[in-house]
Amino acid sequence: MAASRALSALRLRAASCARSNSNRAAIGHLQRQRYGRRYPLLLVSTDGSTARLRYGEPKRILMMPLDSNTLPEAERKARLRRHFPSKPKAKEEETFEGIDLDTYKKFWKK
Repeated sequence: MAASRALSALRLRAASCARSNSNRAAIGHLQRQRYGRRYPLLLVSTDGSTARLRYGEPKRILMMPLDSNTLPEAERKARLRRHFPSKPKAKEEETFEGIDLDTYKKFWKK
C-alpha cells in the first residue's frame, strides 16, 4: 500500500512539471520578424500569362518587370520616352501692353 502511494506521488510530480505555465510561455516564445500570413495575389508575367499565388504583402496584382534588352530598338526607345518625358517648354509671360483699360473701367471701384 505504501509503495503504491509513493509511486502515485512520483507520477503526480512528473505530470505537474510537464504542464505549461507562464514561465514556460515566456521561454517558448517564437521571436520572428514576420508572421506566416500570406495574401492571395495575381502575378502577371511579361508575356501576359497570369498565375495566382500567396504573397507576404497585401497586394492584388504584381507585374513582372519587362526586360528591355529583348525588345526591338524602336519599341525600347518609345518605352524610354514614355518613362522619361522631355522637359516642358517655358511659356511666354502675358503682357498688358495690348489691352485697352477703358473697357474694364466699369469694374473698378471709385
